[in-house]
Amino acid sequence: MNITRENIDELNGLIRVSIVKDDYEANVEQVLKDYRKKANMPGFRPGKVPQGLIKKMYGKAALVDEVNKLLSQELSKYLVEEKLDILGEPLPSEEKQPEIDWEKDADFEFVFDIGFAPEANISLDKRKKLPFYNIKVTKEMIDQQVEAYAMRFGANEDTELVEEKGTVRGDIAQLDAEGNLLENGKSVDMALISVDVIKDDEIKKEFIGKKVGDEVVFDIKKAYPNNTEIAYLLNVEKTEAESIEGNFRIAIKEVHKFVPAKLNEDLYKKIYGEETTIKTEKEFRQKVKEEIDSAFKPSGDYKFAIDTRDFLIEKVKMDFPEEFLKRWLLATNKELTKEKIDEEFEAFMTDLRWQVIKEKIIKENELKVEEEELKQLAREVALAQFRQYGMFEVPAEHLDGFAKQMLDKQEDRSRLFNRKMEDKIMEVVKGKVTLDEKEVSREEFDKMFEKA
Repeated sequence: MNITRENIDELNGLIRVSIVKDDYEANVEQVLKDYRKKANMPGFRPGKVPQGLIKKMYGKAALVDEVNKLLSQELSKYLVEEKLDILGEPLPSEEKQPEIDWEKDADFEFVFDIGFAPEANISLDKRKKLPFYNIKVTKEMIDQQVEAYAMRFGANEDTELVEEKGTVRGDIAQLDAEGNLLENGKSVDMALISVDVIKDDEIKKEFIGKKVGDEVVFDIKKAYPNNTEIAYLLNVEKTEAESIEGNFRIAIKEVHKFVPAKLNEDLYKKIYGEETTIKTEKEFRQKVKEEIDSAFKPSGDYKFAIDTRDFLIEKVKMDFPEEFLKRWLLATNKELTKEKIDEEFEAFMTDLRWQVIKEKIIKENELKVEEEELKQLAREVALAQFRQYGMFEVPAEHLDGFAKQMLDKQEDRSRLFNRKMEDKIMEVVKGKVTLDEKEVSREEFDKMFEKA
């Protein structure tokens, strides 16, 4: 076997693979012997079919299969050993591939077109300024987050009069048309009603200002047009709730109002754990500001990554073997047509340029993503998901468990790997250029994406 390479120009080349009979003959003979052992043909005992007949029936198929298998193995090996930086995969040459006669030929030559990846010359230094946007944390943002914490850890307390956002507990009973208790009607002891959930404003007004011992009569369908809410209130199935209507009376036995938690050390410990050093409201608000800053940081990093990508794609000039790439896309994507490729080729080339640039940065800076870094990122993603549901204190073993589940899924692992590697690439860029940091409002920051 002999493999040679011919460079047509800086972007295109040929690989010739010559395979002679000695390269494949033994393998083909062994395959045919195995066929013979398993062959079961009328007129012959199992395993006793003449080898000549086996060769006549299966020889060509065995030859084609073994030659192609050998070709694939040796071509892949050659690309690795020669450390060729190619795009896509070698394609059978449309112009140079000689015609093959599998019936007569003993020696074969295969010719492949290849497209070389261009050299990306990335020149970055401190003279180059790249914008980095920091979202300004306002007093209003801090106030909203402080209020959210106070509400999350607040509690219901007894009060005298029903308020607009208060709750009442009492015995509910269904009434007949004359306002008397309906025989065999629905009733619930100590049912809970949240005033602000009531849909009808007039019924809400009936509740507001009432006290323990008072009664309120209300039309249940007006108060709760949603049958699910009626089912919950009366502790019945939703299908049964659909047929329930008319007036109900509640005898109020308890009146509560929701009281946000006070800003004190007890609250700070509930939020940040018993070991927290936060003792004053000033320290608490500073901590909240830092949390919001931290929450905004990924947005700033994301914008920087987009701007850096656009800048480098524009700055780093590269030529590509475009005709080869179009052929390769068509050959490897059955759902694509030439028209579709032409339509989407510019977007494809933009992504390819960025991929080449990233690979150059990775190679020049010897960037690697370690397993422990992947685990830590998976933990951070898991914790962010917990926090969306208000769970801030998550045991380490739970985070580790969710992280392991993510990393066990190849799709999630690849996504996390790419995210971490891109973070490392951006850190390299940040270290080489000068960051032109700008503070903007949240509204100004969001408008940047509207323009894009």
